[in-house]
Amino acid sequence: MASRSWRLAQLPAALLAIGLGHAEAHPHVWADMRSQLLVSDEGLITGVRVQWTTDKTYALDALNGFKKNPDGSYDPAELAKLTQENLSALSDYGYFIFFRFNGEPQKIGKAQDGMQTYDKAQGRLTLLFTVPLQTPLDPHKGTVQLKVYDPEFFIDFEYVEDKPLLISQKLPSGCNAKLLAVPKDAGLDQTKQMLSTKGRDWKPENNEDFGSMFAQAAEVSCGG
Repeated sequence: MASRSWRLAQLPAALLAIGLGHAEAHPHVWADMRSQLLVSDEGLITGVRVQWTTDKTYALDALNGFKKNPDGSYDPAELAKLTQENLSALSDYGYFIFFRFNGEPQKIGKAQDGMQTYDKAQGRLTLLFTVPLQTPLDPHKGTVQLKVYDPEFFIDFEYVEDKPLLISQKLPSGCNAKLLAVPKDAGLDQTKQMLSTKGRDWKPENNEDFGSMFAQAAEVSCGG
């Protein structure tokens, strides 16, 4: 059986298999997400646990070849295998997780505690996993920012309205976490429209990171 690498990590090939009518447009996959910032007993930010629920078309492709149970569900063992394949492939892309501390990029570790569920009523898959920071961050010493996005904007990650940002335990006194406003202006709208006209093999000039432009940031800061 061919590897189903969450298809986000191998999206160009996956699009051919999906057979979308608009397979040449950006983005190609949509994911509703929720992020939980992980806080240690010492008040340090240690990583994030993410929850991504992808669209129905993606689920149909990812589950192609799996045996569906009579009630429309899938065996947990098969979903666990799919999860491992997903995380293995996503590791090459940093899991689409980007931490910054006072504006400086931070290194992350290997994904942990992965699991996947299938909602037979909605026909959608939900992937959950934890990504630790290599070095925990002290929010009293600077601003911690998290963005979850695909740099090439093939996948459109958007936060859910209900409890989009969670905190594993209380932040240190004087610190708070918030989601910043979604970036929106005429220029971004024009860029998004321009991307929708580009083909699957198109790449931005100068390695420009379009995904970050549309990503909603979670931020932890103290005082001020």
